[in-house]
Amino acid sequence: MDYQILPFPSDRNVIVDAGYLGIQRHVIYGLLEIDVTQARQLIRAAAEETGERLSFTAFLVASLARAIAANPRVQAYRDWRGRLVVFQDVDVVTLIESKAGAVAIPHILRAANRRGVHEISAEIRAVQSGSKKSAQSGGLVALASRVPRFVRMLFYWAMRKNPHWFKGMQGTTILTSVGMFGKGSGWGLTFLPYHNLGLTVGGIAQKPGVHNGEIAIREYLNLTIAFDHDFVDGAPAARFARSLIDLIESAAVLSEG
Repeated sequence: MDYQILPFPSDRNVIVDAGYLGIQRHVIYGLLEIDVTQARQLIRAAAEETGERLSFTAFLVASLARAIAANPRVQAYRDWRGRLVVFQDVDVVTLIESKAGAVAIPHILRAANRRGVHEISAEIRAVQSGSKKSAQSGGLVALASRVPRFVRMLFYWAMRKNPHWFKGMQGTTILTSVGMFGKGSGWGLTFLPYHNLGLTVGGIAQKPGVHNGEIAIREYLNLTIAFDHDFVDGAPAARFARSLIDLIESAAVLSEG
């Protein structure tokens, strides 16, 4: 036969649910091109000096978390009484593929705004290698893909009515990487099923840019910001984006003690 018949992985049921929920939201996108030359130079220098290979995703998680901490209203959630609950700590969800072909684990990096790049990187590497089990890989998460869809939808509805429960199960924001597996520039537009703010990492490309008043070859990262316009207005989103750009371009989190 010139084809294969494979079982549909039950773990992908929650991905299908996410797509269904995502199309019902009023999501606004912002496409950013950010100079990451300094950050990548520092990461490479650290690897040469100490042998420690810092995760670039960890650098972005730390920068994202600090930008949100400076503008916490962008991660506000509405409770069942219609009030906005604004969290101060930033729990960042990032998808980690523990092995090729496996469904990525939506691992939550807790209080990322109060943690350094080294600590976050070590946690990501541990989950990737399997030496650390993600809290999001068992319990209700493992059961969710195997129950009827209407039960999952009821669960999602109830979770969104309780921001504290939502934070415990889903974190407060999400960072996904669609461009980390290839070369060249390009933005990713993904759905935003649960969170009110998300960041999608696109490609990195070298191109001429102005640096210190001179034309030089720089490395630029394509980032997509997605936010639910029901909760986040344009002005707060713009202030958050400016904070994020400044943090990434300055590589400030890599200089923290």
